[in-house]
Amino acid sequence: MHKSGTEEVIFVTSTEISGKKGAVSPKFHVALTATDGVYNKWQCRIMYYWYKKMKDMPGSDMGGFTRILHSGKPDNLIKEMPTVVVDPLPEGSDKGYVVLNRPWAFVQWLKKAVIEEEYILMAEPDHIFVNPLPNLANGDSPAAFPFFYIKPSDHEKVVRKYYPEEKGPVTNIDPIGNSPVIIKKSILEAVAPTWMNVSLRMKNDKETDKAFGWVLEMYGYAIASALHGVSHILRKDFMLQPPWDKEIENKFILHYTYGCDYNLKGELTYGKIGEWRFDKRSHLQGPPPQDLPLPPQGVPESVIRLVKAVNEASANIPSWFEM
Repeated sequence: MHKSGTEEVIFVTSTEISGKKGAVSPKFHVALTATDGVYNKWQCRIMYYWYKKMKDMPGSDMGGFTRILHSGKPDNLIKEMPTVVVDPLPEGSDKGYVVLNRPWAFVQWLKKAVIEEEYILMAEPDHIFVNPLPNLANGDSPAAFPFFYIKPSDHEKVVRKYYPEEKGPVTNIDPIGNSPVIIKKSILEAVAPTWMNVSLRMKNDKETDKAFGWVLEMYGYAIASALHGVSHILRKDFMLQPPWDKEIENKFILHYTYGCDYNLKGELTYGKIGEWRFDKRSHLQGPPPQDLPLPPQGVPESVIRLVKAVNEASANIPSWFEM
């Protein structure tokens, strides 16, 4: 599978992914990077709950699971979910941008990881599996979700600091971050150190830091992949992001990064705190309460599913409020 530019989105069938009708796709290992903060912990617990629920359902190619904990020390969740502890960056290196630890965490984990699967899904704490996830990669071509706000061509002057002209056009760089991505372990082992080094260089360059802001590490992965000649299959169905994406059908991961604010008529009031709301940032100091109220009538299916998924997980995870 090849694409001519970053704007083209490829859709492939399960038969194309497997190679032939009835073929079995290779399993992938779910790798979740995390900190030991309470805010991160409750999201990880919900994510792991839905991983376990979806793992063995028909259509799933999920294999094992690892939470890569980049705090440098174990926490109280190591008995609840498979966890490997790695070191954070040296103090001050991330300049308060915590996700800069993500590529360094993968570099360390890949050196010590003993996993059966040939492929890895790079995931995040605020991901919920809403349907069984097949292996969307195709051989050496990883699969990734295209983000509308990752636009390398709009930042060519900055991008050229890290992706020189002799490497080819800027359109070689996919409009992606590192997550969600399903990729061969051997390819990620090659890309991860470059991803880390490029991201650190970017953070230490004032022009780049200003241009990319909170998505700097995403650009770091996209550029590092292109430097290694890695081109991703872009799958819009990989993920949905409420409240903007409204339907669950034929999507695999729900990413609850945006706040969901509605009035009691079921109308979106984004940018203004709604009469009904769910925003993960409302729960920085502790997990959300159990049995959250459902949104008013008229709210999209994706938002309803999000709240129901959080409620189901919090009702079934033992000692929910102990973080």
